Amino acid sequence: MTERVTGSTGDATGPDPASDLPPETGAPAPVRVSRLWWVVSGGAALALVVLLALVIVYRESNKPFGFEVEFMSVLVAARSDLLTVPALVFNALGGGLISTIVVPGVIVAGLLLWRRPWGALYYVAAALASATVTRVIKVIVARPRPEDILVTPDFGSFPSGHSANAAVVATALGIIFLRTWVWVAGAVYTLLMMLSRTYLGAHWVSDTIGGMLVGAGVAVIVWAPFAERLYREHRMPHPPIWVRPPHDAPSA
Repeated sequence: MTERVTGSTGDATGPDPASDLPPETGAPAPVRVSRLWWVVSGGAALALVVLLALVIVYRESNKPFGFEVEFMSVLVAARSDLLTVPALVFNALGGGLISTIVVPGVIVAGLLLWRRPWGALYYVAAALASATVTRVIKVIVARPRPEDILVTPDFGSFPSGHSANAAVVATALGIIFLRTWVWVAGAVYTLLMMLSRTYLGAHWVSDTIGGMLVGAGVAVIVWAPFAERLYREHRMPHPPIWVRPPHDAPSA
Protein backbone atom coordinates (compact mmCIF):
# COMPACT_ATOMS: atom_id res chain seq x y z
CA MET A 1 0.00 0.00 0.00
CA THR A 2 1.31 3.46 -0.83
CA GLU A 3 1.87 5.66 2.17
CA ARG A 4 2.14 9.42 2.37
CA VAL A 5 3.72 10.44 5.66
CA THR A 6 3.06 13.85 7.09
CA GLY A 7 4.49 15.78 10.02
CA SER A 8 2.94 18.52 12.05
CA THR A 9 3.18 20.96 9.13
CA GLY A 10 1.48 18.59 6.69
CA ASP A 11 4.54 18.35 4.40
CA ALA A 12 6.08 15.05 3.36
CA THR A 13 8.88 14.13 5.74
CA GLY A 14 10.42 11.16 3.95
CA PRO A 15 10.32 7.44 4.63
CA ASP A 16 10.61 7.61 8.44
CA PRO A 17 7.37 8.78 10.10
CA ALA A 18 9.12 8.98 13.49
CA SER A 19 11.69 11.50 12.32
CA ASP A 20 9.83 14.63 13.46
CA LEU A 21 8.73 13.34 16.86
CA PRO A 22 10.63 14.11 20.05
CA PRO A 23 13.41 11.55 20.46
CA GLU A 24 12.08 10.38 23.82
CA THR A 25 8.85 9.00 22.31
CA GLY A 26 10.04 7.31 19.13
CA ALA A 27 6.44 6.50 18.20
CA PRO A 28 5.49 6.61 14.54
CA ALA A 29 4.05 9.96 13.58
CA PRO A 30 0.55 10.27 12.12
CA VAL A 31 0.47 8.98 8.56
CA ARG A 32 -1.84 9.47 5.64
CA VAL A 33 -2.17 6.19 3.75
CA SER A 34 -3.35 6.31 0.16
CA ARG A 35 -6.55 4.28 -0.12
CA LEU A 36 -8.36 5.42 -3.25
CA TRP A 37 -6.88 3.19 -5.93
CA TRP A 38 -6.81 0.17 -3.66
CA VAL A 39 -10.48 0.57 -2.83
CA VAL A 40 -11.24 1.14 -6.51
CA SER A 41 -9.38 -2.09 -7.30
CA GLY A 42 -11.35 -3.99 -4.69
CA GLY A 43 -14.60 -2.56 -6.02
CA ALA A 44 -13.58 -3.52 -9.57
CA ALA A 45 -12.97 -7.10 -8.41
CA LEU A 46 -16.47 -7.28 -6.92
CA ALA A 47 -17.92 -5.68 -10.05
CA LEU A 48 -16.32 -8.45 -12.12
CA VAL A 49 -17.95 -11.01 -9.82
CA VAL A 50 -21.35 -9.40 -10.37
CA LEU A 51 -20.78 -9.34 -14.13
CA LEU A 52 -19.73 -12.98 -14.16
CA ALA A 53 -22.79 -13.89 -12.07
CA LEU A 54 -25.06 -12.12 -14.56
CA VAL A 55 -23.48 -13.99 -17.46
CA ILE A 56 -23.94 -17.31 -15.65
CA VAL A 57 -27.60 -16.58 -14.90
CA TYR A 58 -28.20 -15.38 -18.46
CA ARG A 59 -26.70 -18.57 -19.88
CA GLU A 60 -28.83 -20.54 -17.39
CA SER A 61 -26.91 -21.41 -14.28
CA ASN A 62 -26.58 -25.12 -15.07
CA LYS A 63 -24.68 -24.53 -18.32
CA PRO A 64 -20.90 -24.32 -17.85
CA PHE A 65 -18.62 -22.63 -20.36
CA GLY A 66 -17.04 -24.88 -22.97
CA PHE A 67 -13.48 -24.41 -21.72
CA GLU A 68 -14.62 -25.37 -18.21
CA VAL A 69 -15.99 -28.70 -19.40
CA GLU A 70 -12.76 -29.46 -21.26
CA PHE A 71 -10.57 -28.45 -18.31
CA MET A 72 -12.54 -30.54 -15.85
CA SER A 73 -12.43 -33.51 -18.23
CA VAL A 74 -8.64 -33.31 -18.23
CA LEU A 75 -8.53 -33.15 -14.43
CA VAL A 76 -10.98 -36.03 -14.00
CA ALA A 77 -8.92 -38.17 -16.35
CA ALA A 78 -5.79 -37.36 -14.33
CA ARG A 79 -7.28 -38.33 -10.96
CA SER A 80 -5.11 -40.58 -8.81
CA ASP A 81 -4.51 -41.23 -5.13
CA LEU A 82 -1.34 -39.14 -5.32
CA LEU A 83 -3.36 -36.08 -6.34
CA THR A 84 -6.65 -36.82 -4.59
CA VAL A 85 -5.18 -36.96 -1.06
CA PRO A 86 -3.71 -33.41 -1.11
CA ALA A 87 -6.88 -32.14 -2.82
CA LEU A 88 -8.93 -33.57 0.05
CA VAL A 89 -6.58 -31.87 2.52
CA PHE A 90 -7.29 -28.54 0.82
CA ASN A 91 -10.99 -29.40 0.91
CA ALA A 92 -10.78 -29.80 4.69
CA LEU A 93 -8.69 -26.65 5.18
CA GLY A 94 -11.07 -24.47 3.21
CA GLY A 95 -14.43 -25.64 4.52
CA GLY A 96 -16.37 -26.83 7.54
CA LEU A 97 -15.28 -26.28 11.12
CA ILE A 98 -11.60 -26.08 10.17
CA SER A 99 -12.11 -23.04 7.95
CA THR A 100 -14.67 -21.34 10.20
CA ILE A 101 -13.07 -21.96 13.61
CA VAL A 102 -9.64 -23.61 13.54
CA VAL A 103 -7.85 -21.60 10.85
CA PRO A 104 -9.25 -18.20 11.96
CA GLY A 105 -8.55 -19.10 15.58
CA VAL A 106 -4.91 -19.94 14.83
CA ILE A 107 -4.44 -16.74 12.80
CA VAL A 108 -6.07 -14.49 15.39
CA ALA A 109 -4.19 -16.14 18.26
CA GLY A 110 -0.89 -15.76 16.42
CA LEU A 111 -1.53 -12.10 15.66
CA LEU A 112 -2.49 -11.36 19.26
CA LEU A 113 0.45 -13.28 20.71
CA TRP A 114 2.81 -11.29 18.48
CA ARG A 115 1.25 -7.95 19.37
CA ARG A 116 -0.88 -7.23 16.31
CA PRO A 117 -4.38 -6.59 17.76
CA TRP A 118 -5.40 -4.30 14.90
CA GLY A 119 -4.28 -6.95 12.44
CA ALA A 120 -6.40 -9.54 14.25
CA LEU A 121 -9.45 -7.27 14.22
CA TYR A 122 -8.97 -6.46 10.54
CA TYR A 123 -8.62 -10.14 9.60
CA VAL A 124 -11.80 -11.10 11.47
CA ALA A 125 -13.74 -8.26 9.81
CA ALA A 126 -12.47 -9.20 6.35
CA ALA A 127 -13.19 -12.91 6.84
CA LEU A 128 -16.74 -12.28 8.07
CA ALA A 129 -17.45 -9.83 5.24
CA SER A 130 -16.10 -12.24 2.62
CA ALA A 131 -18.17 -15.15 3.98
CA THR A 132 -21.30 -12.99 3.99
CA VAL A 133 -20.83 -11.75 0.42
CA THR A 134 -20.07 -15.28 -0.79
CA ARG A 135 -23.19 -16.71 0.83
CA VAL A 136 -25.46 -13.99 -0.55
CA ILE A 137 -24.19 -14.49 -4.11
CA LYS A 138 -24.50 -18.28 -3.80
CA VAL A 139 -28.16 -17.97 -2.84
CA ILE A 140 -28.96 -15.46 -5.59
CA VAL A 141 -27.18 -17.28 -8.44
CA ALA A 142 -28.06 -20.82 -7.25
CA ARG A 143 -25.72 -22.47 -9.72
CA PRO A 144 -25.76 -26.30 -9.59
CA ARG A 145 -22.55 -28.16 -8.82
CA PRO A 146 -20.78 -30.29 -11.43
CA GLU A 147 -21.96 -33.90 -11.50
CA ASP A 148 -18.61 -35.73 -11.28
CA ILE A 149 -17.84 -34.68 -7.71
CA LEU A 150 -15.73 -36.44 -5.08
CA VAL A 151 -16.88 -34.51 -1.99
CA THR A 152 -20.17 -33.47 -0.40
CA PRO A 153 -20.34 -29.66 -0.55
CA ASP A 154 -23.02 -27.22 0.54
CA PHE A 155 -25.54 -25.40 -1.66
CA GLY A 156 -24.47 -23.29 -4.61
CA SER A 157 -21.50 -23.59 -6.92
CA PHE A 158 -20.85 -19.91 -7.69
CA PRO A 159 -18.73 -18.47 -6.19
CA SER A 160 -16.39 -20.97 -4.55
CA GLY A 161 -16.37 -20.44 -0.79
CA HIS A 162 -13.08 -22.34 -0.45
CA SER A 163 -11.42 -20.05 -2.99
CA ALA A 164 -12.84 -16.97 -1.28
CA ASN A 165 -11.55 -18.19 2.10
CA ALA A 166 -8.08 -18.78 0.68
CA ALA A 167 -7.99 -15.40 -1.05
CA VAL A 168 -9.13 -13.43 1.99
CA VAL A 169 -6.50 -15.14 4.16
CA ALA A 170 -3.78 -14.52 1.59
CA THR A 171 -4.74 -10.89 0.99
CA ALA A 172 -5.32 -9.99 4.63
CA LEU A 173 -2.03 -11.52 5.81
CA GLY A 174 -0.18 -9.90 2.93
CA ILE A 175 -1.57 -6.50 3.97
CA ILE A 176 -0.82 -7.09 7.65
CA PHE A 177 2.77 -8.26 7.27
CA LEU A 178 3.79 -6.37 4.10
CA ARG A 179 6.31 -9.05 3.15
CA THR A 180 6.90 -10.34 -0.39
CA TRP A 181 7.17 -13.95 0.73
CA VAL A 182 3.78 -13.70 2.47
CA TRP A 183 2.18 -12.45 -0.76
CA VAL A 184 3.86 -15.21 -2.80
CA ALA A 185 2.90 -17.95 -0.32
CA GLY A 186 -0.66 -16.64 -0.21
CA ALA A 187 -0.94 -16.55 -3.99
CA VAL A 188 0.35 -20.13 -4.28
CA TYR A 189 -2.04 -21.31 -1.57
CA THR A 190 -5.00 -19.62 -3.28
CA LEU A 191 -4.17 -21.04 -6.71
CA LEU A 192 -3.74 -24.55 -5.31
CA MET A 193 -7.08 -24.22 -3.50
CA MET A 194 -8.76 -23.12 -6.73
CA LEU A 195 -7.22 -26.01 -8.66
CA SER A 196 -8.21 -28.53 -5.99
CA ARG A 197 -11.85 -27.42 -6.14
CA THR A 198 -12.04 -28.11 -9.85
CA TYR A 199 -10.04 -31.36 -9.53
CA LEU A 200 -12.52 -32.65 -6.95
CA GLY A 201 -15.43 -31.68 -9.21
CA ALA A 202 -16.85 -29.31 -6.61
CA HIS A 203 -16.67 -26.22 -8.83
CA TRP A 204 -16.28 -25.02 -12.38
CA VAL A 205 -13.31 -22.77 -13.14
CA SER A 206 -15.49 -19.64 -13.18
CA ASP A 207 -16.70 -20.50 -9.66
CA THR A 208 -13.14 -20.50 -8.34
CA ILE A 209 -12.28 -17.26 -10.15
CA GLY A 210 -15.38 -15.63 -8.70
CA GLY A 211 -14.47 -16.82 -5.21
CA MET A 212 -10.92 -15.54 -5.51
CA LEU A 213 -12.17 -12.13 -6.63
CA VAL A 214 -14.65 -11.95 -3.76
CA GLY A 215 -12.06 -12.81 -1.11
CA ALA A 216 -9.37 -10.46 -2.43
CA GLY A 217 -11.77 -7.62 -3.26
CA VAL A 218 -13.51 -7.68 0.11
CA ALA A 219 -10.18 -7.88 1.98
CA VAL A 220 -8.91 -4.76 0.19
CA ILE A 221 -12.12 -2.79 0.75
CA VAL A 222 -12.31 -3.72 4.44
CA TRP A 223 -8.64 -2.71 4.78
CA ALA A 224 -9.45 0.96 4.06
CA PRO A 225 -10.78 1.98 7.51
CA PHE A 226 -7.94 0.05 9.19
CA ALA A 227 -5.18 1.37 6.92
CA GLU A 228 -3.47 3.87 9.19
CA ARG A 229 -3.79 1.72 12.30
CA LEU A 230 -2.32 -1.27 10.48
CA TYR A 231 0.55 0.78 9.10
CA ARG A 232 1.45 2.20 12.51
CA GLU A 233 1.13 -1.23 14.11
CA HIS A 234 3.39 -2.71 11.42
CA ARG A 235 6.14 -0.27 12.46
CA MET A 236 6.01 -1.35 16.09
CA PRO A 237 8.24 -4.11 17.52
CA HIS A 238 6.46 -7.47 17.66
CA PRO A 239 8.09 -9.71 20.26
CA PRO A 240 5.69 -12.33 21.66
CA ILE A 241 3.65 -11.14 24.61
CA TRP A 242 5.77 -13.13 27.06
CA VAL A 243 8.84 -11.11 25.99
CA ARG A 244 9.06 -7.53 27.22
CA PRO A 245 9.76 -5.03 24.41
CA PRO A 246 13.00 -3.00 24.67
CA HIS A 247 12.72 0.14 26.82
CA ASP A 248 13.52 2.34 23.82
CA ALA A 249 10.93 0.66 21.57
CA PRO A 250 8.22 2.89 20.07
CA SER A 251 5.02 3.08 22.06
CA ALA A 252 1.71 2.01 20.55
